[in-house]
Amino acid sequence: MRDHRPKFRMLHAKDKSPVKFERVCIKDGHPVAWADLVKGYEYQKGRFVVMTKDDFLAAAVEKTRTIDIIDFVKDSEIDDRYFETPYYLVPVPGGERAYALLREAIRESKRIGVAKFILRDAQHLAAVEVIEDALVLSVMRFADELADESQFTFPKIDVRKAELDMAKALVNGLAAEWDPMKYTDQYRENLMRIIKGKAKGKAVSLEATPEPRQAEVVDLMERLRKSLAASGGSRSRAPRQASRSQPRSLAAYRRKKKAS
Repeated sequence: MRDHRPKFRMLHAKDKSPVKFERVCIKDGHPVAWADLVKGYEYQKGRFVVMTKDDFLAAAVEKTRTIDIIDFVKDSEIDDRYFETPYYLVPVPGGERAYALLREAIRESKRIGVAKFILRDAQHLAAVEVIEDALVLSVMRFADELADESQFTFPKIDVRKAELDMAKALVNGLAAEWDPMKYTDQYRENLMRIIKGKAKGKAVSLEATPEPRQAEVVDLMERLRKSLAASGGSRSRAPRQASRSQPRSLAAYRRKKKAS
């Protein structure tokens, strides 16, 4: 995963000098040196348990740079909400044949590996799967990290056929072939244009231009509400968008695999 978004620093407006953030004690207001810091867990408001290096060593799992595959499971058995960020796995020098062998074995078995690995002193769950010629590791959530659906209210409404046909027509009106190059971060591009212009002492004026049809962003819920209201069906309101975990970028690929 690559983050292309521009990174910003806080500056003193008077002289444009970078601002250094200090570690200040809330109680006495004095700066605290790194050597005087300890880690604490707040178990009640304002009450902490202090953790030492020995405590963290006692709790630590084995420090390893390997990815330990625990099981091979069917792709269709894993809910997409478990998946987070995908990364490409590349072979170490001399390990190309073993890499290719594992890749083809996973491909032929039509399963994915469930693994654990250490990253930034924390243990993570992961899936190892085949995407074309690559082995891809996707960081996964542990079961207790998933949002509990019982905290949300989802509508249970008998949908009339005429309303369903109307909603399907809206979806089919935006039907297109998947082309990831079509979707770009316009906000980042505009930021970089402004940054480059200011670096050259130029003022950059950005005009709002209409998006081409194939990149149109449509609020389907709002359009559906208007269609229902116009047809006298406003009593059966369209479902509101609920707060859900974001699907990962490989979700469409996974759904295609499940359907095949």
